[in-house]
Amino acid sequence: MTTVHEHGPRMNLWKLVPEVYKGMAAVEAAASKGLDPVIAELVKIRASQLNKCAFCLDMHFADARKLGISQLRLDLLEAWEEAHGLYTDKEQAALALTEAVTRLDGGTPQGHYVPDEVYERAAKNFEETELAHLISQIVSINAWNRFQVATRAVPASLKENKESGAE
Repeated sequence: MTTVHEHGPRMNLWKLVPEVYKGMAAVEAAASKGLDPVIAELVKIRASQLNKCAFCLDMHFADARKLGISQLRLDLLEAWEEAHGLYTDKEQAALALTEAVTRLDGGTPQGHYVPDEVYERAAKNFEETELAHLISQIVSINAWNRFQVATRAVPASLKENKESGAE
């Protein structure tokens, strides 16, 4: 049964179509191979910010902290272009590509493409197979975001707060 709530989940999609979850998990695992875990988490967070996916933001901020990514780097990720010296050239190239792939507007009203300069910047910072993993990671997190936003998945931290009465 599908339930619609103003501030709650619409459905448990993964319970209804577990084969889709298994497929997504396989794509995620394959995309992550050969990619620096810190870059992977920064990409997941940045795409999730752009897609306004609270479920994924909650999960990936926690995962990033476990990896030792500083709170300052997490706090300023949304403004990474202005946070001079806080992100490496390679991280900046990954974040620029994340934004371009997530938005697919090409920077123009006629857009719907990844600008050459963004792709070339990434290609200079990542060897070809690693770049393929990066693109796969970006596509994967965008898909996860869309599933979670469409079904209004409740972030784990919010569930924990409700269960403990700490709202």
